[in-house]
Amino acid sequence: MTSNNSEAVSSAAANNTFDVVVLGAGPGGYVAAIRAAQLGLKTAIIERDNLGGVCLNWGCIPTKSLLRNAEVMHLLHQGKDYGFSFDNLKVNYATAHKRSRDVSGRLVKGVGFLMRKNNITVIQGEGVLKDANTVLVELKDSAREVIGRHIILATGARPFSLPMLKPDGQRVFTYRQLLDVSITPKSMIVIGSGAIGMEFAYVFNAYGVQVTVIEALPQILPLEDPEVSQVVVRSFTRSGVKLLPATKVEDAKTEADGVSVSVADTAGNKQTLKADWLLMAMGVAPNTQGIGLEAAGVKANERGYIPVDTHMATNVPNVYAIGDINGLLRLAHVASAQGIVAAEHIAASMGKYDGHLAELDYDAMPRCTYTHPQVASMGLTEQQAKDKGYSVKVSKFPFQANGKSLALNNTEGFAKIIADAKYGEILGVHMVGPDVTELLPEFVLAKSAELTTEQIAHAVHAHPTLSESLMEAAHGIEGQMIHL
Repeated sequence: MTSNNSEAVSSAAANNTFDVVVLGAGPGGYVAAIRAAQLGLKTAIIERDNLGGVCLNWGCIPTKSLLRNAEVMHLLHQGKDYGFSFDNLKVNYATAHKRSRDVSGRLVKGVGFLMRKNNITVIQGEGVLKDANTVLVELKDSAREVIGRHIILATGARPFSLPMLKPDGQRVFTYRQLLDVSITPKSMIVIGSGAIGMEFAYVFNAYGVQVTVIEALPQILPLEDPEVSQVVVRSFTRSGVKLLPATKVEDAKTEADGVSVSVADTAGNKQTLKADWLLMAMGVAPNTQGIGLEAAGVKANERGYIPVDTHMATNVPNVYAIGDINGLLRLAHVASAQGIVAAEHIAASMGKYDGHLAELDYDAMPRCTYTHPQVASMGLTEQQAKDKGYSVKVSKFPFQANGKSLALNNTEGFAKIIADAKYGEILGVHMVGPDVTELLPEFVLAKSAELTTEQIAHAVHAHPTLSESLMEAAHGIEGQMIHL
């Protein structure tokens, strides 16, 4: 009897002990789990909600589906240019919303398949660190202790809210709540002009909503190159979106028929804006509270982010932190890349990986905004490069001079390169225009491989393609631009 009990206890302990335990199944967590499993590590992943996290369920993927619908709407309104016309055009946002949910659902099922394919144990529940090797998981009707030789924290982030107004999913929304509704209002205020705010502004404007965007900083898309911002501002203004940069919210409240927001610009001018709905898109805060960092001895900074080394390890050597919670660059693809870095470092420490241990270059990380026109950038702006002491060369090639963009009837914007004047090193790339989010990886690869603008200029690009604009911009750094 005693022997049988001992065997049962031993079996239970083995089933709850893993080489790697990942807390959070977003684009950082599930990718880390897959890479760890590929390297022969016994892996578990803990998720309180759906596999795929915010990105697949309520962020990157469903918004891109909606943005595609908005692009089609934009194209339909250009019918005269293409020689077609129609009467009584009817659009249905509910259908667009359903398509976005279907796309998300398909990808989430795909992640579930990948978990099974790689023999990853999926535990559905709320996980909290009990110590540096133990996660206590609150299940539906019980609790379970999961032991990990290594733990990867990938709990993501949550939207900021105004202190005077709480999101209710009825009139005041976070981006997640907004993706859960299948109707549109007549008017909407968006607070924040980063990627999230501007993408939603574009979608709802395409469906006839009167949109006003409020930005506290002096520039719309404040993290982008000023010239890029100017192109987007012109395009949005032409589309009827009201943009209020350098404007702060002083008060906000819900009313019987909508929301009321009192604002003031830097010149002291005040006004009260009213709309049916309000979207808070002012950024995110890391989900590091309440996950047991103190119990595990993991340190966070005053803003709640967890400092990590180049391999994503925290101050506790066997605990790693990836994605939004380390604050290095809060983007889904960065989280995925960090997940691979962490998994490979763990495997190497266990003697199961002898390959190259990558260290990420955050100046080579793509940043994308999927509006119309699209925005894509990497590295330093011209001013940032000068502030760092570089002697710079700048080249800018307009899409208006590109044959493919003319054929597409989509000529807004440009490709701009900032390079070191002495060596031709690529310091930054900033693009605004047609499908530029698809063009940027050429420069990401070039920077990662330490290629120069001369090498890009002499790489033959197919004609006619949008990518020729990159080649032309690279020629421009060398003073040899052909088609301008």
